[in-house]
Amino acid sequence: MEKSDVFDLVERIAVFIRTEERRKCTALGLQTVHLQVLNYLSRCNRFSDMPAALSNYLGMTRGTVSQTLSLLEKKGFIKKSADLHDRRVVHLELTPGGKSMLEQAKPAELFIKAAALLEKKHDLNNYADCFDNTLTALQKANQSQSFGVCHSCHYFTIAENGNLCGLFKKPLSQDDSKKICQDHTVVLWWL
Repeated sequence: MEKSDVFDLVERIAVFIRTEERRKCTALGLQTVHLQVLNYLSRCNRFSDMPAALSNYLGMTRGTVSQTLSLLEKKGFIKKSADLHDRRVVHLELTPGGKSMLEQAKPAELFIKAAALLEKKHDLNNYADCFDNTLTALQKANQSQSFGVCHSCHYFTIAENGNLCGLFKKPLSQDDSKKICQDHTVVLWWL
């Protein structure tokens, strides 16, 4: 059997994800972009919970994201709050209702079933590494921000009194260090 082209494989996986998202969202009265926003907000740290970062992550205009955020706020799924130090900056967070809706809408069942099938024959860590490398390559080719997990960033520092973001010179909670950040810089181990 001939091996598939990487693009074809990634595109086919994306179709499965989007199909499952649409099915779940339709049943819950959401659009897929609403689920994508809720998912992002559940995964981002406090340096990336702003509308501009969300726009960058989703690859959408700020106007489209602004309309989506207004609707999600009206439905009670997100909360906007002004930054304590700079009132012009708006932070976004999921409400308990938003967290609940995200759990209902996530297309997890399909992937749980697929992972169980893969585990029987293969080491899933190899797949995770492969997808991680593919995502990194796509982000570089697109010249987009990496939005990587904070603790894998070049600027992540373990200090005596806890974790620190070396870029912003601010302390990081354990929770923040496990979430994605728009200012993530890949660690280059080979240099």
